[in-house]
Amino acid sequence: MLFITGKGGVGKTTFASALAQLSAASGKRTLVVEMDDKGALAHALRIESLQFAEREIAPNLFAMAMNTEDSLREYIRLFVKNPLVSTFGPLAKILDFVANAAPGVKEILAVGKLCWEVRERNYDIVIVDAEATGHIVAQVDAPAILSNLVQVGVIRDQTRWMQEILHDQSATGVVVVTTPEEIPVLETIQLLDTLQSKTKVSVSAVVANRVHPDVVAGGDLAVFSQLADSVESGRIASEPASVLRAPLRLLGIAIQRRKREIGLLEQLATSAKERGVLFMPILEIDEQEAGITSVMSSVLKDELT
Repeated sequence: MLFITGKGGVGKTTFASALAQLSAASGKRTLVVEMDDKGALAHALRIESLQFAEREIAPNLFAMAMNTEDSLREYIRLFVKNPLVSTFGPLAKILDFVANAAPGVKEILAVGKLCWEVRERNYDIVIVDAEATGHIVAQVDAPAILSNLVQVGVIRDQTRWMQEILHDQSATGVVVVTTPEEIPVLETIQLLDTLQSKTKVSVSAVVANRVHPDVVAGGDLAVFSQLADSVESGRIASEPASVLRAPLRLLGIAIQRRKREIGLLEQLATSAKERGVLFMPILEIDEQEAGITSVMSSVLKDELT
């Protein structure tokens, strides 16, 4: 089970979708899950909508969207063993209220569903389009948090087996997606520290998404720098200089942007040195030919092989 997280806007949903497509294409029975039920995963997968009941959307690829009420009902059906779960609406409403009010209960219901699929081996891999960086720790650490609050009884027993799955590095991991920008990189570094210091859930990978290529490099960089200096200093005649000035300034901006990116990526690589960083380039796509998820899946396949 892989939880895919990242600051909003960095492409975590697209990456989760691409990874799920790649997994299914490799022959693994794959379940991809949207945790916040906002419809972003369905959009990335180019399907109309997703429900709590998982459905096969491509060979080996199943998808679903999480919601508290349905996960509560499934929990009661599986663990309370009540076949009439659909008939006791008032109880469901009470428990739903508790799930939203008590710390960790709502997350337990969602994470418990995922852990159940892993425990029962219904899929080879479960890929989770998880909460953003600010909420992922509460999500993946919910069983441990609740276990510390409730020391005895059925809740303690339920959280124990979930923790066994979540804390098993061979079974569960977090993939953090970021972009080479200051705030996303800083949030990623903070999240890596928090996961390591405050939880027993391991980080499987760090992904730097939308990385720009070098505009110029090596000896070419010096040539363009000298040319720009010549234009700005007036050492080149005014007519060719006026033609060159605008594109050279744009080139200078691109070079400075790339230098800032490299600095941020070096910080990220230092923080993630035990895992390394997977670099995903800026993708140019034609929406009429292929969605960005399919293109990213193809690029990801090349990167991983």
